[in-house]
Amino acid sequence: MAQQTQAPAATAPPIIIDMGKVKKKKVRDFKDGHGELALEVQQIVAETRGNLGPDAANKELVPIVLVYRKKRRKKGGGGGSLFPF
Repeated sequence: MAQQTQAPAATAPPIIIDMGKVKKKKVRDFKDGHGELALEVQQIVAETRGNLGPDAANKELVPIVLVYRKKRRKKGGGGGSLFPF
């Protein structure tokens, strides 16, 4: 009895999507698989698949989504002290 093995699907380079600063609610919806961010990622993947041409039919596209939040810088550097020494 011979075992059949399928050749792994060829993968394209990862699609990196930088969403920038996003509200928590939108990120929560995205994690659940719906919302504005999910739609935007789907559109970008479809657009990328269209740009790849006929070769995209056999490739698995892997989107990588970056969402970040800038930390606020603390004002003042005196450590709370009023005196310089």
